[in-house]
Amino acid sequence: MSTFTQALGRPTLADRLITRRVATDIALVVSGAVFTGLLAQVAVPLWPVPVTGQTLAVLLVGSSLGALRGTLSLTLYAVLGIVGVPVFSGWTSGIGVLGGFSGGFIIGFIFSAALIGWIAQREWDHKIWRALLSAFAGTIVTFIFGLVWLWIALGKAGYPNDINAVLTGGLYPFILGGIVKAVIAGLVIGGSWWIIGRRDRESLPQN
Repeated sequence: MSTFTQALGRPTLADRLITRRVATDIALVVSGAVFTGLLAQVAVPLWPVPVTGQTLAVLLVGSSLGALRGTLSLTLYAVLGIVGVPVFSGWTSGIGVLGGFSGGFIIGFIFSAALIGWIAQREWDHKIWRALLSAFAGTIVTFIFGLVWLWIALGKAGYPNDINAVLTGGLYPFILGGIVKAVIAGLVIGGSWWIIGRRDRESLPQN
């Protein structure tokens, strides 16, 4: 393990599955960005913000990679989309998407991954119920950024941007989906740690 990877904090789920080196860190960061781009295409078109699988990807990437690598991965995702790689929902790209109604959610992904990655590096995701709490916390962070940005974007576009308009456009249609995605992420991460813990216990010498 290199000095660089040691500086990234306590082992996360990815570190229990893959030997931790600089090369694998880079590969994981890139893979996380690609994974998010693919789940972004799982979408239900709504106005002004579509329902997508990105949030689930963010929760899984942040929890499995940790704070630094998760942040870098979602930052890379945003940068790829800005420079023209069609990784945003509907195979879209460009600075216009970031500046549009959905832009705040994309920025929120970065901070969400940072938070849940930080939590994961403190081993909070080793229990399913705590992994669920972590996933809900990450989801809330995404919505905070997304709703503030939507409020600004609606106003600039000349649309009503009172609290009801913002919540109707950026929160109410996504509550159920957000809960489902947080539960899936919590079960996947927490369940994976449960399996690892069980395997570790079974490998201990028997008296």
